[in-house]
Amino acid sequence: MRLGLAFSMFFKILGNGSFARELSAWLGKPALPAPPPAPAGPRRTDAVELLAALQREGRLIDFLQENLEGYGDAQIGAAVRDIHRDCRKTLDRMFGISALRAEAEGSTIDLPDDADPGAWKLTGNVGAAARRGKLCHPGWKITRHELPAWTGQPGSAWVVAPAEVEIN
Repeated sequence: MRLGLAFSMFFKILGNGSFARELSAWLGKPALPAPPPAPAGPRRTDAVELLAALQREGRLIDFLQENLEGYGDAQIGAAVRDIHRDCRKTLDRMFGISALRAEAEGSTIDLPDDADPGAWKLTGNVGAAARRGKLCHPGWKITRHELPAWTGQPGSAWVVAPAEVEIN
């Protein structure tokens, strides 16, 4: 197989000058650069960066990890108001979250003919001819994706909140 291919290429080069020039240029090109080495150990992902931002700016993890059994509803409600505000601002700054549909929940809407299944969740009496229904939830979309670049050490790649120590 290789011997036949070698003879075939030999005669093609001899008989076709433009092919010979292209092949010569191709052979003269440097080899492709080696891929960069994979980072050692864990690396910081966008998911970890988002979780860290929600903790840093809204203390979301502190709230979710807290045992709420000993607190009254009024105490929990007061805490949730600040967490809700701060986490919402963080998500809006990083992602620009907006409603996928402008219509009010409960309004009747017509589905587009080319409805993307990733943008529409159909429930109820769904069939091939279903083109009209009640909007139960407007959906959410992002208008940007601006997570900050992480510049920490490899050992803290998965740390979403550093331990705090007050020195005496």
